[in-house]
Amino acid sequence: MNAVIRGFRGFAGYIRAVMGADAYQKYLAHHAASAHSGPAMTEREFWRDRMDRQDSNPQGRCC
Repeated sequence: MNAVIRGFRGFAGYIRAVMGADAYQKYLAHHAASAHSGPAMTEREFWRDRMDRQDSNPQGRCC
């Protein structure tokens, strides 16, 4: 049974990565590892900035 649960969690993690749901966590990790002088954006600021950049520079996406 544990193997099934691990498999489901792995699949769910993969789907989150494909959908971009883990983008903010990746941003925070990058911000912490880099030598940024200012504070990290809040999650709300991050998503607004990401959507604004996608709107101003559209790339191939499904929708």
